This record gives sequence, C-alpha cells and structure tokens, in this order.
Amino acid sequence: MLKTLTFTLMHFCIAFVVAYALTGSIAVGGLVAAVEPLCNSVGFYFHEKLWQRREKVRGQPSGPARGWRHRHA
Repeated sequence: MLKTLTFTLMHFCIAFVVAYALTGSIAVGGLVAAVEPLCNSVGFYFHEKLWQRREKVRGQPSGPARGWRHRHA
C-alpha cells in the first residue's frame, strides 16, 4: 500500500511540474495535477474492462501471466 501511495504522490508531482513548466501558472499546474490522475484512473478502469473482455473472447485467463518464460535446450 505504501508503494501505491508514493507512486500516486509522484504522479501528482510530475503532473504539476509539467503543467507549471508549460504554462507558468500555479493554478493551472494544481488543476492539472488534480484532474489528470483522476481521468487516468477512470480510463484505466475501462481499459481493464475491455482487456478482460478481449481475454475472455480469446479464451485466455484474465489473471497474471504464468509461465511466460521458457527454457532452451
């Protein structure tokens, strides 16, 4: 959970710095830092739903991939 929280904090900081660097506005930087991660999270939710549907159609498991590496003789 700590890793998720620190990643989220890093995401907000990067969004703020990029928006501030592009606009020179603290208000715009703050707004982008608040809105962009939220939009990204909603987009990720729908991406996961579509990805699960794709895997279901193809008959692939939706869980983590296992055995993705193979041995060479």
